[in-house]
Amino acid sequence: MKIMRCHCFVLLLLAVGISAVEVQRPRGVPLSKRPLYEEGKPFTCLDGSRTIPFNRVNDDYCDCQDGSDEPGTSACPNGHFHCTNAGFRPTFIPSLVSMMGFVTVVTPPTSTTVVLPVKTPARSWDERERRPSEISRNKKAKLAEVEVSKKGMEVKVESLRSVKEEAEKPEKEAKERHLKAWEEQKAVIRMEKDKAKMAEVFAELDDDADGSVSVAELLTHSELDPDSDGSFTEVEAQVLLGVDKVDIAAFEMVWNSIKEKYISEARADTSIDIPQEEIKEPATDQESEPYPDEDIPEEDDDEEDDEDDEDSDDYKSPPTTHTQEKKADEDDEGTMPPYDEETQQLIDVAQKARDEFDEAERALREVDDQIRNIEKEISFDFGPSAEFGYMYSQCYELTTGEYVYKLCPFNRVSQKPKFGGSETNLGTWGKWAGPEDDIYSVMKYEHGTGCWQGPNRSTTVKLTCGKETVVTSTSEPSRCEYLMEFTTPAICKEPKSVDMTDEHDEL
Repeated sequence: MKIMRCHCFVLLLLAVGISAVEVQRPRGVPLSKRPLYEEGKPFTCLDGSRTIPFNRVNDDYCDCQDGSDEPGTSACPNGHFHCTNAGFRPTFIPSLVSMMGFVTVVTPPTSTTVVLPVKTPARSWDERERRPSEISRNKKAKLAEVEVSKKGMEVKVESLRSVKEEAEKPEKEAKERHLKAWEEQKAVIRMEKDKAKMAEVFAELDDDADGSVSVAELLTHSELDPDSDGSFTEVEAQVLLGVDKVDIAAFEMVWNSIKEKYISEARADTSIDIPQEEIKEPATDQESEPYPDEDIPEEDDDEEDDEDDEDSDDYKSPPTTHTQEKKADEDDEGTMPPYDEETQQLIDVAQKARDEFDEAERALREVDDQIRNIEKEISFDFGPSAEFGYMYSQCYELTTGEYVYKLCPFNRVSQKPKFGGSETNLGTWGKWAGPEDDIYSVMKYEHGTGCWQGPNRSTTVKLTCGKETVVTSTSEPSRCEYLMEFTTPAICKEPKSVDMTDEHDEL
């Protein structure tokens, strides 16, 4: 044991000696990456996602997705701290472990890794005690910064709104002019088509081709009966014509009265009904024979046939009517022609203004979301040293034989069937519920989905010390009341420091 302690002591002495000449760099940054962290210059996240002022490096607020702006704090759950491990091999350890005061020491020649609590300068633990207030100040400063940027964005949004509205006015006027011109053009097309149709009908009615339509010729179209009583009389026909006979010029008034009912003779000829008695299916040799027993249709088959018949009854071929023909004729007017160049330019300008306004408004909504999230985060109690803050916005799962349980600290607990099904809320964040002398050892999640004829579900989460942050077990000790075991290094007690003076005396 003394030999190992001697090795450790020598390595620690080497670390002290080397640190005296160590190149200055932010806490947790390896020497190889020192050029990327130049004090006084903006820092760019190592994944290139964003650039921030250098004073936000190691400010205990995670700005970079890869955690590279917080190499010396536990603000980023995916962050890593560079341990020099003087005298042997440097390594990276999770940032959270570094904040808890543990150092990994590799002892040659067996390369045994020993995790030792080290004696840190007194100010380190003082800093840790001050850390909650510092975090709170940092987050409030961040909130103030975002709120300032929001005000600028609000001004920008209102400015772009004015630009958009101004651009949309001439656009609207130009589009209305274009539409009005198109409606006028369609009216001309409809009038020409109507005149052509009228001339066609006049020719059909003028059976003797004398250039006029008489009462007798009109009577050949019984569908024109004004009262639709099945009897189209000569008097009724004369009322429609107004006189005994009309020429093409006078027929226009008649046409306006009959065109909704008129059926072309050519189409009427093709739609003559075939007498029912002529419609016969070919007889079969077995037509009069009863079904053999084995061929009698089963009831289920009949029901299926009935269902098919009902389905087929739902669809009926729409009759070809004059109204539909008229609709088809109107569709022949074509589509509206494209906008002229001047109108299209106005549309493009207005569309650009709309896009810019929409983008600014979307960015403003994102800032509002960011403010709400920061305010929400500030409101949480992350422990006396904010040691539980790294869990925020994280989720941890445990899969059992039947369910997948998910714990999202400071948010909610849920349960989902392993092989498909909807998720059940087992409770949303309520409070710290440990005993008075250890309140941060228990989390309480309440007001989950209600049980059938029972209370709302709730979950108690017991925290225990461990190297990993993981859900280890779950159970339901009482109906609708769940219990989770959750290990995390954040709850591990502060390690006792190694007294170097005593160590030296023993050696």
